[in-house]
Parts: sequence; structure tokens; C-alpha cells
Amino acid sequence: MPHHHLTPGQRDDTPEESRRARLSRTFDEDAELYDRARPGYPPELYDDLGELAGAGAGRHVLEVGCGTGQATVPLAERGCRVTAVEAGARMAAVARRNVAGFAAVEVVTARFEDWPLPEAPFDAVVSATAFHWIDPAVRVTKAAGALRAGGALAVVRTQHVRGGTEEFFVGVQRCYERFDPETPPGLRLPAAADIHGSDHAREVARDGRFGPTVFRRYERELTYTTAEYLELLRTYSGHRALPEAARNGLLGCIAELIDGSYGGVVTKRYLIELGVSRRR
Repeated sequence: MPHHHLTPGQRDDTPEESRRARLSRTFDEDAELYDRARPGYPPELYDDLGELAGAGAGRHVLEVGCGTGQATVPLAERGCRVTAVEAGARMAAVARRNVAGFAAVEVVTARFEDWPLPEAPFDAVVSATAFHWIDPAVRVTKAAGALRAGGALAVVRTQHVRGGTEEFFVGVQRCYERFDPETPPGLRLPAAADIHGSDHAREVARDGRFGPTVFRRYERELTYTTAEYLELLRTYSGHRALPEAARNGLLGCIAELIDGSYGGVVTKRYLIELGVSRRR
């Protein structure tokens, strides 16, 4: 997966804002695929959410950009009361199905930017691999406004890092260079050690209503068959946004490489980063 498709936090001038809005809408086109193919999060992350963000039994959590409920279900299983806000109607519908067994969970179909905050404040605001899709001019300010004093903003970011079947991720760049003109030549995945959350910490600090951001990091490797890996790629906004012919060419090229050189299986390394900031 070329890193450039997933880099959040570009300038929020008008072209970037429209690009972000356009890409964020692509997820809703096939919510069932997203639900099936996207990995959830490691259990330790929820332990840390409980410890650092107070997202535990009986606490009222606002989840921003819940998607199909990958984080909503584990939060509900830990006894949280969850109000989950999701802009995509199809994604929200799948999320409602996934949390149907939990009376204390409500899924609201709305853009977080437009959603009127309820009067009662929340104990925690959680956003799992979705915060970078929210308008940067709004996201931290509105999260602060949703929290009680001492409540926590918890942002989960997922990065694709060097590791797993390393030579595959080097070789696959030729497919991207051929079918996606935006691919910088010679692109390589970053090492996990080279990624840190200082940009997020600075953004939160600028609001002035939060204490310092505390980070926890989790690395893991997941192994995919060719078919599973193509399904995963079809959930990524950058791939979905390609013209159909280019996307089909790209996926065909990748399938050929995995089947021909890697025995039909590749392993991908993820860095998952949790940043927790307490409201003063």
C-alpha cells in the first residue's frame, strides 16, 4: 500500500478540503466490503483506552467516524455507553446491525462537523482511524466542547510501515507507478521508528484546553491471501478514487505479483498509535 494515499493532515485550503471530502465519501460506496476486509484493533488498545481515557464500564463515549463499528463493538462489550456519529449512511446502517445487541449504543448518521452537540458532556471522545477525515478547523475544538472537565480525547491512527513481506512492498511500487500517476518514484514504506505523533500532539495543544498528549503504540503483522489483500486494497480511498480501468489494472498487476512471486500470500505490518489528551 503506497503511503501517499493515506497521509493525513495536508493543507486545509479549498482544493485539499474538497479532495478530503471526496475521498472520505468513497468508503460508503461498499460498506459491506469495508466491514469484512478492514482489520479491527488489538485488545491492548482497549485496555489502554480504559486506563488512559477512562473509556470503561458505564462511561459515556462519543465515537467520531465509527465506520461499520470496528471499535464501537469492543467499546460496547466493555460496558461503555456509546453515541457513535458516522457520515456515511451505508456505513452507519452496517454499524447499527453490528451493535444491535447493545441497548446502550446509538449510531447517528451525520457529519461530525454539522452534528449539534448534546447538552450533557461526554466522558471520552474516541476516533479510530477517522479523525484525519474530519475538517481540521473543527475537529479538536468540537471534541473539546463535547467533553466534561477531565474527560479525554482519544485518537487512533493506523500507519502502514516497513516489515512483513518487505520485498513485496518494494516490488509492488512498479504496479503503482504504472497505474497510478500520483505515485512518487521509488516510494518506500517508512520504518515504525520514524513515525511519531508530534503533529497530532501539536494540533491538540493549539486548542489550549487539553493537557499533554500521551501515546501508546502497537505493532502487528497480518497475513493475507491474494484475494484477501485485494479486498483490503479495495477499501482504501486512494484505490477507490482511481478510474476503473486504472484500478483494475493495478489490482491485476498486484495479484500477478503475489501469486507469481510470493506463493499467493503476503504479510503486512501495521503501526497503530493511540494518542490520549485530557481536557483540563
